[in-house]
Amino acid sequence: MEHKKANSVTITDNRNGASFDFPIIDGTKGASAVDIAELYKKTGLFTYDNGYTNTASCKSAITYIDGEKGELLHRGYDIAWLAENKKYLDVVYLLLYKKLPTNEEFRDFKEEIKSRSYLNEKMLKLFDCFPDRAHPMAILQASIATLSAYYTHDMNFDNIDDYMELGKRLVAKVPTIVAFSYRHAHGFPPVYPDLDRGFTENFLYLLRAFPHDKVDLKPIEVKALDAILMLHADHEQNASTTTVRNVGSTHAHPYSCISAGIGALWGHAHGGANEGVVKQLEMIGSVENVDKFIKRAKDKNDPFRLMGVGHRVYKTFDPRAKVLKKMRDALIDEIGIDSNLIKVANRIEEIVLQDEYFVSRNLYPNVDFNSGVILKALGIPNEMFAAIFVMGRVPGWFSQWVELKTSESVKIARPRQIYTGEVGR
Repeated sequence: MEHKKANSVTITDNRNGASFDFPIIDGTKGASAVDIAELYKKTGLFTYDNGYTNTASCKSAITYIDGEKGELLHRGYDIAWLAENKKYLDVVYLLLYKKLPTNEEFRDFKEEIKSRSYLNEKMLKLFDCFPDRAHPMAILQASIATLSAYYTHDMNFDNIDDYMELGKRLVAKVPTIVAFSYRHAHGFPPVYPDLDRGFTENFLYLLRAFPHDKVDLKPIEVKALDAILMLHADHEQNASTTTVRNVGSTHAHPYSCISAGIGALWGHAHGGANEGVVKQLEMIGSVENVDKFIKRAKDKNDPFRLMGVGHRVYKTFDPRAKVLKKMRDALIDEIGIDSNLIKVANRIEEIVLQDEYFVSRNLYPNVDFNSGVILKALGIPNEMFAAIFVMGRVPGWFSQWVELKTSESVKIARPRQIYTGEVGR
């Protein structure tokens, strides 16, 4: 038996009465953690944590979430404040460089990102290899993996300046890849980035432009999409971010790590959720049908579940959903959208926020509930939603990779298991 230490947790094995101390690690905010790195060495036991919901896989200074309070911070800045006062590229800079840019730094950063938005012309042939109905996420994942072939030979992955160059290239080129895949799938003529436009505006331009034709982009449309990108920039150790870090622990090329993260995000329980919200709203069809589906959602014997309601982490209102609700309302007011889809969404939200069934279970509209409706209002097809999620999330993934890369020690991710198969056969 070990002597008990302050700021530690003692685990007692009731099979033999042996007790063992394990240190407590405190962060600057939020819950503390028990350091069980020597658990097996001391006790001969592992922990079992299905889904890793009670396991910290790393130390991170990038993003903080308090699900009970509905709090989301990036590098210490509250997401609501950032959404009200800054642009998406400000947050990209914040995630990459750990501080908000000055006016001069922002100007230079914006110009650098724009100048890197073009793809190598050889990559354009890649789009011809995909069928017209290929999902944009399949094209995006393959394209990001392909980028690693273009930016490898002259990169020193032990030099922070070199791999920060990779990060800025990635942020710049992902919107171009997404837009090109959209245009290719629809048989539209190619349109190249317009360097006179801002980052978010340029993406909408790439979706809508035709040669020799003026593109009418309203400021509120650009602002709405910019908010969606910002609100998806990073979200702590979710499934896709953990995937990026796990692959990064093998010292793989960072673009390979990001490509793996895209594969994880594609899942309908993760990045595909806002597409699922819109499909469900379309399936419900009209305000008159809402009560019927609400009743089904409350029936424990009915497998139907409302999409975009509730969150794995947030046990109160998702702070990102609050921002998008305001943006959705502004979009409706300024461009006069009054679609049946929005009417159905409004009715569901009204019920969810008042009905005791949902309130008592902390089931509030999440970020996916409004982001899908906004993207639909911008004329973006459902199958593009997850790819736009990737556009927003890329700087967060890359910042997580950099943090892993620059940590004191990088251990290859290698979870244990409880074997339940046959023996002695």
